[in-house]
Amino acid sequence: MKRKTEKSELIFRIVAYFVLIVFALLCVYPLLYALSASFSSVSAIDKGSVVIVPIEPQGDAFLAVITNNMFWTNYANTLFLTFLGTIWALGYSILGAYALSKKRLLGRKGFNFFLVFTMWFSAGIVPQYQNYLTTTEVFANLGIVDLKWTVVLAMGMNATNIILLRNSFEGVPSEIEEAARIDGATELQILTKVYIPMSKATIATVALFFGISRWNGYFWAYKVMRTQSFSWPVQVYIRDFIDTYTNISGKASGDDVAAYAATHPDYSAVSVVYSMVICAIIPILAIYPFIQKYFAKGVNMGGVKE
Repeated sequence: MKRKTEKSELIFRIVAYFVLIVFALLCVYPLLYALSASFSSVSAIDKGSVVIVPIEPQGDAFLAVITNNMFWTNYANTLFLTFLGTIWALGYSILGAYALSKKRLLGRKGFNFFLVFTMWFSAGIVPQYQNYLTTTEVFANLGIVDLKWTVVLAMGMNATNIILLRNSFEGVPSEIEEAARIDGATELQILTKVYIPMSKATIATVALFFGISRWNGYFWAYKVMRTQSFSWPVQVYIRDFIDTYTNISGKASGDDVAAYAATHPDYSAVSVVYSMVICAIIPILAIYPFIQKYFAKGVNMGGVKE
């Protein structure tokens, strides 16, 4: 028999759906605005007429981005930083989480305490910057001058993700590990054949966290690679373009803005910025739907300890 919905429950559902719809619209609107601004004319952008749909549509701004070799060089740098940075960070996070999940580890409580302590009290920007400088000096002594490697290796630590993986590994039944040991499995085989396959949801979630942070990483790449524009990720290139050719940040020279407008009369520099933003988020939009199914399951498995 179908239960009759109570009035209070009905009100709650209406309010919940209303809040979710408003939140969804707030999330979607920036993307719609970026699309509209990238295809709108110079006059529409200057007058602030763009709201949701393009005004006086044109595709010259997107064409300018597509034919911009420097933009795609920096785009490739972002792919490099994201791919290798995610693999590096995920690899040793799995190793660290596996070790911390073992009760037989000597000093386990102390290691776990110091790991959590870094979440409570951050060292701050200055020590982290010194870490980058030291890493850069080590690479220079090895003959490595491309500072992309500094960002890849020095940004690998994340205590939250290690804790998620540790909790997930602790949820694996010990009987399965004991059976693997009886069959002669080594420690590495137990990790790769037992723990990793049984924690795929959490690993996929942590990989998503690492990948998005590397893809969106701007601040430290900007600080470390100031003089190496050929190594910039696309986010730093977009920020440099904004600071040079638009009035968005208030840092651009009036002469540079006027010169760009004079040499590119068919589209606005702001439209170019939004076109770059759209191109920059395409990989995340393409990959996220395939990983989304692991997201809630992975966070629940890694975030809740029975």
